Amino acid sequence: MARPFKQQRDTTRKAPQPAPVELDADGVAVPQHTQRLHKLLALAGLGSRRDMEELIATGRVTINGQTAQVGTGVTAHDVVRVDGRPLRLPFEAELPQVLIYHKPEGEIVSQDDPEGRATVFDKLPRIKQGKWIAIGRLDINTSGLLIFTNSGELANRFMHPRYEVEREYAVRVFGELTEDQIAMLTHGVELEDGPASFDRIIAQGGEGANHWYQVIIREGRNREVRRLFEAFQLPVSRLMRVRFGPVNLPPRVKRGSMLKLEQKQVVELLEWAGLPIPKAPLKQLSQREKDKATTVFVPKVRKQRGSVLNRVPRELDAEGQPRSGATREAGKPLSRGAYGKDSGSRGADDARNGAKKSISKKPVNRRIRQSTDLAAPAMQKKSDRNRGRG
Repeated sequence: MARPFKQQRDTTRKAPQPAPVELDADGVAVPQHTQRLHKLLALAGLGSRRDMEELIATGRVTINGQTAQVGTGVTAHDVVRVDGRPLRLPFEAELPQVLIYHKPEGEIVSQDDPEGRATVFDKLPRIKQGKWIAIGRLDINTSGLLIFTNSGELANRFMHPRYEVEREYAVRVFGELTEDQIAMLTHGVELEDGPASFDRIIAQGGEGANHWYQVIIREGRNREVRRLFEAFQLPVSRLMRVRFGPVNLPPRVKRGSMLKLEQKQVVELLEWAGLPIPKAPLKQLSQREKDKATTVFVPKVRKQRGSVLNRVPRELDAEGQPRSGATREAGKPLSRGAYGKDSGSRGADDARNGAKKSISKKPVNRRIRQSTDLAAPAMQKKSDRNRGRG
């Protein structure tokens, strides 16, 4: 079989020119593609940029075994560890994830609650990159649309007051507004924290003493919709958010259910927000993954882990590696057994395992052999021998 034709190398083509080297104030070359460490830590979902600066200042972050300093730049070739654990930093932008949740009444939008009430973060699915950020807040007695994303820039585009993103609510009040009151609500009402108003208010009818209204507002102050109606002695008996910016609450997403937006929908959100779209091509999904991505699901309650800032750092050796005798609490060393577990916990496990064995062990029913179990001929021979002896 003949060999394929070997293409000749083009010797006239010029070699690519190296990128210009940037120098700092001291004349030292700055590595290319360097990004600030605290920015990458924030993009990784460990907290805000200010929190990451505080984390770096505590000395819990290392770069190539050396303690990092605030403002340090890193490249993709550097090894970054937080409390001794290696961390994958997002140097290349990835398509964010967006969740739609129909929040029911009785849940709070907070990660930590001293009273131990139900929180929406207990139901969120686990995420590999970053952490979930709630776009906007809803009171414990308010239901409706709640958006989650792992992109801080996208969340900021929704929530920052300077963008004035519309929020639409369905409100049921005890009573009815007059035409003059509707005009006052659209022009402005003085509240405790300053004037407030609705962009639009439309009556939706009602039965008896209860009446429904559709309102649109561009602010997100605490209980602002309720306080505007209460200014006219009209208490709100039900409040539900149905739209936030370009995102509407789909009718098929019932109370307590979630829906993950498709990749194309996330790209449309980024275009609306004016944010850069990742250059990487969209992930090709199988038919099963497509069906799962468009399926409404009911989240399960799970236990959240603590924040990175609240974790107890592990002791590191001179090379930045975690020591085997790391302490769980300050000044309280662990006594590890042969299997690497705490002796106390291992003893408790052995006790529990022994209790399980004793409970699961069933008594053996041993049947005592009786004379009636012997064969009849053998009994006859034995009786004959006894007669001969007599």
